[in-house]
Amino acid sequence: MLDVIRVDQLTKTYNGLPVVKNLNLSIKQGMVFGLLGANGAGKSTTIECMLGTKKADSGMFTILGMNPLTERKQLFQRVGVQFQEAHYQEKITVKELCEVTQSLYKKVEHYEDLLKQFGISDKMKSLVRELSGGQRQRLFIILALIPQPKVVFLDELTTGLDARARRDVWKVLSDLKKKGLTIILTSHFMDEVEALCDRICILRKGQTVFYGTVDEAIASSPFEKFEDAYLWYTAEEDMENEYISDNA
Repeated sequence: MLDVIRVDQLTKTYNGLPVVKNLNLSIKQGMVFGLLGANGAGKSTTIECMLGTKKADSGMFTILGMNPLTERKQLFQRVGVQFQEAHYQEKITVKELCEVTQSLYKKVEHYEDLLKQFGISDKMKSLVRELSGGQRQRLFIILALIPQPKVVFLDELTTGLDARARRDVWKVLSDLKKKGLTIILTSHFMDEVEALCDRICILRKGQTVFYGTVDEAIASSPFEKFEDAYLWYTAEEDMENEYISDNA
C-alpha cells in the first residue's frame, strides 16, 4: 500500500530554536493516524509544514504524491482541514458558510447530508456565532468533509462535545475510514485515540519519543493503561515545568 503522506527529516526552527527536529512519518491510505503530544510539542507546526502553510527549514514531505509547496492548488482540491481555532464572519449562517465552502471545490459532498449525519441539520438557518461550542465543532468537521477529501486533518475534533456526540463522531469517521479516507488527528482524549487510531506518533519538544500502535506504546512503557503510558512518554516537559516552578 502506497504512502498517502510521507515526511522525511522535517525540521523547523524559530529564532534558532528547533520546534520540530528530524521528524519522519509514513501514513497509508485508510489509516487513522494520531499526532500526539503536550501543548508546544510541535504538533501544529508539523501539520502546517505538511500542508505547506509554513515552510520547513529542511526535509521532504508529500501528500498524495504532491509537494504542498509547489502543488498547493491541486492538493487543495483533495484535502480537508479542520482547525479547532477557526474564525468566520459574525453574520453568516450555517447554510451560507456551507455553500461558500462548496463553491471552492470541483467535487463536493452535499452539505445537507453531512449536517443531518452530524445531527445539526436543524441549525441550517442559524448564525454560526449562535451555535454552541459542540455544534460549531461538528460544523467545522463538516466543512472539512465537504470537498470529498482523500485526506482530512482534524485538530482536537471532539472538543466541546458530550460523550454521546463524541461517539457519534467516532462512528462517522470509522465509516469514512472504511471507504478509504485517510485521517490525521490531534487529540488530548486518550480514549478517542484508542478507539480511532491505527498508529500514533508522540512528540516531545519536536522530536519523536514513540511511533507505532497504541498497544505497542503500552507494551514499551511501565504501565498497563494507555493514558498512563502517554503521560509517561511526555513526562519530561511536566518534570521540567515543576522544576521551574519550584525554583522560580
